[in-house]
Amino acid sequence: MKKLILILSLFVFFEGQLVAQEKTAEKAIPEGEVFNSTQTVRINNVTHTLKTRAGTMQLRDENNEPIALHGFTAYFKEDGPSKRPIIFSYNGGPGSSSYWLHMGVMGPKRIVVQDPGYTPAAPYQLVNNDYSILDVADVVMMDPIGTGLSMPIGKAEGKDFWGVDQDIRAISLFIMQFLKEYDRLQSPKYLLGESYGTMRNAGVMKYLLDKGYALNGVVMVSSVFDIRSLAFPVQESNSYLVHFPTYATTAWYHDKLPNKNPNLEAFVDEVREFTEEEYLPALFKGSRLSDAEKNSVAEKMEKYAGISKDIWKRNNLRMTAREFFNELLREEGMTVGRLDSRFKGINPLPQNQNAITDPQSDAISPAYTAGFLDYFHRDLGVSKNLTYKTSAYASPGFKWDWSHRGNEGWGSMISINTAIDMADAMNKDPNVKVLMMNGYYDLATVFYGVEHTVDQMNLRPEIRDNIIMTYYEAGHMFYTHMPSLVKFKKDLADFIKDTSR
Repeated sequence: MKKLILILSLFVFFEGQLVAQEKTAEKAIPEGEVFNSTQTVRINNVTHTLKTRAGTMQLRDENNEPIALHGFTAYFKEDGPSKRPIIFSYNGGPGSSSYWLHMGVMGPKRIVVQDPGYTPAAPYQLVNNDYSILDVADVVMMDPIGTGLSMPIGKAEGKDFWGVDQDIRAISLFIMQFLKEYDRLQSPKYLLGESYGTMRNAGVMKYLLDKGYALNGVVMVSSVFDIRSLAFPVQESNSYLVHFPTYATTAWYHDKLPNKNPNLEAFVDEVREFTEEEYLPALFKGSRLSDAEKNSVAEKMEKYAGISKDIWKRNNLRMTAREFFNELLREEGMTVGRLDSRFKGINPLPQNQNAITDPQSDAISPAYTAGFLDYFHRDLGVSKNLTYKTSAYASPGFKWDWSHRGNEGWGSMISINTAIDMADAMNKDPNVKVLMMNGYYDLATVFYGVEHTVDQMNLRPEIRDNIIMTYYEAGHMFYTHMPSLVKFKKDLADFIKDTSR
């Protein structure tokens, strides 16, 4: 009997301990932590003082359950209710933090890099950003879950955020909760995303509108909405077609074209016409193309892209981007950049069919990484005990779910395309404007692919007119190029002023 009482007592004790531990665990769900500082930026000889918030905000789901600490850095002209425009900005990846846009163009400071060349090692130059948009709008730099200081909490896991639809939901929840938390519901609202961030933008603008949050404008920097335009699917021609004009601009830049048209825009128009009227029909014919027809098209491809017609003929008039990187400067033992094809670097294996490195990324990444982390912890005052993840790729279990609602067919995903979301949002809200900013030398998200996607959105003419296209003589991160940075600021400021009245 005594033994039974002892066992029951121990059972009650351990059960009590377990309950206590569970309650402690519930209480241990972390709140967000924000570090306050004051920053300044001088633009057009006017100094602007910025109330800065850097850290995390606790993100809740639709049932008010905590699911994440969401990292951000916010720059405000004033606290409390304000009708000053506010921009929510992020990079892409998917799986990238926002420090590229933050230190390249959006924040009060920017990293100086050699463009187009290799930036030497530290000390790196961090300067006042004369071309920041902070004189016109407040800015919130967002780090998706798994990047920056952002992490799942409570019962949530990484997989709840790492996917097309999961990411759209989480980003949208943050924006809605941030607007309420910081009394900015009456502010003109904008999204600004780069690369995969533009694919995210298209989904977020629909998600927010469906929840009653209308946007004044959406800014797409180096856009992609339909992954098929980049993926070179087997037996599909679209990727080859939309890449060709950027192959041509790259050859034009590196002086691989005899008697080239000195006017880049006129040259691009000529290449667009060739691509639509001659190259497209040739690829559509496939093996039915005669030798004479193939030779004629290959001669034009050599004329525009600087690679021998014999190589084009041998490849059946097709070349993937990774093949092009190596092929254009193969004889020089060099390779061109993916993110910005103006950059070139040593090709350690010139016999390779595909490139193995990206000179643009190699050239600027150390400066951006070290320069940002120094600014983040020293200037913004974020605790050095916190680790800022520049990407989510090293996170345990990181794998992106590419399925997207609306892309299904025949029992599977038949495409990966958020342009359908953008079209839906633009049709439901004919006031929203979209600014698409494109680099002529961007071989990561090619400008002609964006143009093609927009052409396929089946928008009424008056809605199509709400999409504004601008172009820059640089690559994916065209703000590293000073003339493009100056143009970026003007184009963005004009867009915000026109849409926030």
